[in-house]
Amino acid sequence: MSTTITVRDIDPGDKSWLRREAHQIGISMEELVRRLIHEERTKTECRRKPSEAFARHFGVDHGIDLPPRVRCSYRPLYFSDKGEE
Repeated sequence: MSTTITVRDIDPGDKSWLRREAHQIGISMEELVRRLIHEERTKTECRRKPSEAFARHFGVDHGIDLPPRVRCSYRPLYFSDKGEE
């Protein structure tokens, strides 16, 4: 199974940097990009907000209903898609 990603309009300076770094390490540019993406993904996966974890495991999609709002200073939880990119 092979997938190819084509990057258009890449800055020539960035492309030459990728080529230079890949050459110094002794791998192809594609392998360097794969490694950079994997490294960035592992960094960002660890920084989840508690509200994102709660929404993922107990959200509306999983059949959990939050309690109704009452006058006892209860603030209902709201989940937004703003952080997802």
